[in-house]
Amino acid sequence: MDSIYKNFPEIIFEDDDFLVINKPAGLAVHHGGNIEGETLTDLLVKRYPKIIEVGDDKERPGIVHRLDKDVSGLMVVAKNNKSFENLKEQFKKREINKQYLALVYGKIENDAGEICFPIKRSKDGYRMAAMPLNASDLLVRRSPKSRDKGNISGLFKAKEAITSFKVLKRFVNYTYLEVKIKTGRTHQIRVHFFAYGHPLVGDTLYFTRKTKAKNEKLNFGRVFLMASRLSFFNQAGEKKDFTINLAPELESFLPKF
Repeated sequence: MDSIYKNFPEIIFEDDDFLVINKPAGLAVHHGGNIEGETLTDLLVKRYPKIIEVGDDKERPGIVHRLDKDVSGLMVVAKNNKSFENLKEQFKKREINKQYLALVYGKIENDAGEICFPIKRSKDGYRMAAMPLNASDLLVRRSPKSRDKGNISGLFKAKEAITSFKVLKRFVNYTYLEVKIKTGRTHQIRVHFFAYGHPLVGDTLYFTRKTKAKNEKLNFGRVFLMASRLSFFNQAGEKKDFTINLAPELESFLPKF
């Protein structure tokens, strides 16, 4: 097989303006931080050399959104600048629909819900932190306690983040969910469910002492989170809707519970 296509993700759809891929877990979207090895952007440039001119950042050509390295699923990549600007504007206006499948620790009692904790970058820099819902109340306190000062400071740095979910199936100690995000913050789903008291299975970044021990025992090797549906409008104004089934390694993992 031609080396250009080696390791390239499954292409779900492609035309002259964009391609929709199924990014596998373990593949980082672009370089940065502690990312080593080949990334999605490296593979894109090999296969589509002209894509290097697409977008605002040559380190992230064609990229209008991302998935975490240990998360799999649907991504759209722009192949020209008109398509890039079209998609970028839809993301900015929150017109793009993104839907995920996730398995979290614990039994969520509500059949559906919404998590609205604002999100900011944590002190250690590589993680995000969700602010408590009552953080804004601290602003009107006459004499905030010393332990509240961090939350007051963080509130001004935090950004709105909204995640909705619907329970698909409950297991003894786990809940299988359909998740939608109205905002696109870094690690949003992972940090929201961690703050909600239900960390994602396999998440080695957002965990409790108990779920860390379970992750080590399960030795899953990825986060149980997959972008399963993606819809947007092409440059002609036609709606494009893509759906994929649960990844095989996730599907085979579910019956164990």
